[in-house]
Amino acid sequence: MKDYIVNTKSGKVKGYLREGRIEYLGIPYAKPPVGELRFKRAQKMEPWDNVFDAKEYGPEAIQNDEGIDKGSEDCLTVNIQHPAEGENLPVYIYIHGGGYTTGAANVPLYNGKHFTDDGLIFVSFQYRMSVLGFYDFTTYPGCEDFESNCGISDQIMAMQWIHENIEAFGGDPENVTINGESAGGATVVNMLAMPAVKGYFQKAIVQSALPNCICSHEMARRNIDLYLEGMGMTEDDIPKLKTMDPFEMLKGVAYVSEYHQYKNPGIFLPSPVIDDLMPERPIDAIRHGSAENVKLIIGTNAQEGTMFVHPEKTGFPNCWAMVAEMMEKNGHADAIPKIIDYYHPSKNDRFTKFKAQAKFSMSTVPPINEQFEQEGAYPFISFATDYAFQMPSIKVAEAQRQFTKDVWMYRYEYISNSGWETGWLASHAFELPLSFGNMDFHFSQFVFKDEPEETVQKLINEIHGSWVRFAKTGDPNPQWTRYAGYDSPVRIFDQESKTVRLNRTELMNAWDDMRFYED
Repeated sequence: MKDYIVNTKSGKVKGYLREGRIEYLGIPYAKPPVGELRFKRAQKMEPWDNVFDAKEYGPEAIQNDEGIDKGSEDCLTVNIQHPAEGENLPVYIYIHGGGYTTGAANVPLYNGKHFTDDGLIFVSFQYRMSVLGFYDFTTYPGCEDFESNCGISDQIMAMQWIHENIEAFGGDPENVTINGESAGGATVVNMLAMPAVKGYFQKAIVQSALPNCICSHEMARRNIDLYLEGMGMTEDDIPKLKTMDPFEMLKGVAYVSEYHQYKNPGIFLPSPVIDDLMPERPIDAIRHGSAENVKLIIGTNAQEGTMFVHPEKTGFPNCWAMVAEMMEKNGHADAIPKIIDYYHPSKNDRFTKFKAQAKFSMSTVPPINEQFEQEGAYPFISFATDYAFQMPSIKVAEAQRQFTKDVWMYRYEYISNSGWETGWLASHAFELPLSFGNMDFHFSQFVFKDEPEETVQKLINEIHGSWVRFAKTGDPNPQWTRYAGYDSPVRIFDQESKTVRLNRTELMNAWDDMRFYED
């Protein structure tokens, strides 16, 4: 890597030495999906003749993040951070989340400096989101030239590019770990199921995924019809999206996020669809051996739902009427008494005030106004935590352990002072600062405000340290016993982290094999 120039299959790339790490940022891995390529799947990048100056991150995908329009359609880039020395190093690929709607690889929280400092090559990439990446228009009249799963095709193309080129950057293509959180975690679950990326990684870490966040073409129309309503469009107007200003499209995205639960309680935001890239639902594909021999860590946070359940503009059902409607719409009316009985501790069956954001946010790491008083009811927070995150994650672990002994589960339970004060408890994304070892980002500072430095460092050593050991050796921690079923050892990340036996048989029996929004 003389002068930090690497010869890739796309052309030469120039990197930069920064703080003892060599960074190659913003490398194109596919053709810009603009003009005639809008709503088309990713296409292979044409090789370039000159040396590409990989000095800075490329733009994020088109999005509206907390009221701010930002990003570019020309966003398909990959980033590589390399230790100053070393060859044939383990590779760690991080896939950002954000509800398939917001987020970016260049969010400061996701800087991989601590992974490279620990001897890994850290890789991240941008992919199309929202309307341009995950809205399925293919079943509407006159939309035959639209393609499905454009965002998934970006992720596949990025993984292929990394696989073909990482050795040139000093990485070992046979020792690759993929990791993601939230929609990024769901993407990792998807990759366990997708034929196109089979063999590109050997280990996977799944944080707070929504494994059932995938739908059929027909079910996708429920959200797309809502999108058209928000845009003031009809089916006949859909072709106009091909030439519309991309930021104008986001009006309907905000409408979907505000009303999707009231139209179809429990439905997920627009997400990947079942098609040739994703031939089978991920959990079913994993049950059939799609990820045989891939080592897996998967887990959730204790109160994921506090970020999503609110009295207004909620992200998941916030009352028994919505829960009942969700069950009825999906053919499970007979299970309503069982579900209510499981989630109805009467003393907590009320909304209580806590400080939080004013409305449901699709952002993985949203800014939080500490002064805003919000309401939340624990039964529905618990319901959302189990329905979207914990229960399907257990199903993924249960499916994968049939094809490898190397499956580990965790639960993040540490409640910081701000978690207690705001009522967020151990919420969605609260472990991210610890897995990245990054306390400089504003979200990190909010979550761990006034926390004892010793406690925070112990948690970083436990979580970040386990991820690094797993990437290097395939075993996260000698004290972390492998997953063994519904009544199983689970690693609890807390003030004093430990492996304990959790019996979640009752939880899994309550949900059984009920399926939602799949037809």
